[in-house]
Amino acid sequence: MVDRIFAGVFLMVALAYGAIAFTVIEAPFQYDPLGPESWPQILAVLAVCCLLYMLWRPDSLRLGVARHTWFRLVATVAMLAAYAELYEPLGFVLSTILFGTALAAMLGAGGGRAALFGVTAGCAGYVVCVTLLGLNLPSGALIENLLETAQGEGDA
Repeated sequence: MVDRIFAGVFLMVALAYGAIAFTVIEAPFQYDPLGPESWPQILAVLAVCCLLYMLWRPDSLRLGVARHTWFRLVATVAMLAAYAELYEPLGFVLSTILFGTALAAMLGAGGGRAALFGVTAGCAGYVVCVTLLGLNLPSGALIENLLETAQGEGDA
């Protein structure tokens, strides 16, 4: 029963998302073969199909989630929200290092391993996204201000 309620609620969300994806999202130019409009449309169609399957054949097992798991889920959502807020001001690398380190620590990694994971995810993610995928990632307003200040002091 809970599966059907979940699927019904999120089916409404997926249908609204699909309506936006198919009617509102338009790109002024295409920079890849599918175009930027295609990915939200594909995501909407897949979500609707999966949710319809859940409505048709829900899981017969009861979902028993421990309290610490709920805490981790809520903490992860809060950390993702913080990551989204810090993404522009701190830039990709620094915000990813902070998020990766916090997530690894929450999942049980020791301090050194969590920091190593965060630094690796931030730096390797930047290299992959910029060099291989050709994406423009923010360097961060805070970092740019610090560099400009340091450059201004060097010129004086």
